[in-house]
Amino acid sequence: MERILLHWVSQYGYFGIFLLLMLGIVGVPLPDETLLVLTGYLVFKGRLQMAPALAAAYSGSFCGITLSYLIGRSGGYYLIHTYGHKVGMTAEKLEQAGLWLDRTGKWALAIGYFIPGVRHLTALTAGAGGMKYPVFATFAYAGGVLWVASFITAGYFFEKEWIGSSDSIHRWVFIAGGAIACFLLLYYLTIRGRGKN
Repeated sequence: MERILLHWVSQYGYFGIFLLLMLGIVGVPLPDETLLVLTGYLVFKGRLQMAPALAAAYSGSFCGITLSYLIGRSGGYYLIHTYGHKVGMTAEKLEQAGLWLDRTGKWALAIGYFIPGVRHLTALTAGAGGMKYPVFATFAYAGGVLWVASFITAGYFFEKEWIGSSDSIHRWVFIAGGAIACFLLLYYLTIRGRGKN
């Protein structure tokens, strides 16, 4: 799969990164993290520039997550029940994502980027559940920035070791992302507690 992604990005450049990430976030089964790590590696090799690569990757994730939210708002449950099995999405997975979103709230939109399979469903669930767009946008787009920057930077610094390293990178980035999310949640709860006192 890495060779296919390498060929696609070599052929279509920044547009290829944008399109693959947009489709991956909507639910097409593509290795999003591998693509981001590969992008960072290509920046290191000088075949891509960092700023346009980050912009293309973030734009793809932005468009993908927004499209998923809009699909959820306009009948996501029906679409999942009818066509979800074709792209690996089932009603059960959507229900589990909904329960997780209920437990963790809007923070799930940011954290969900770091969990394969979940990032595809949190936006659908948020849209289908009627989450207000400004709330969705704040947390989903912030999570997208962290996710894209983390994996592209990791690919850049892993240099030649990017092949086969995306699973290991994913594990460490997930741990770091979870720690940051926990810190932000504790900070929010502390500020909220002070406000009540």
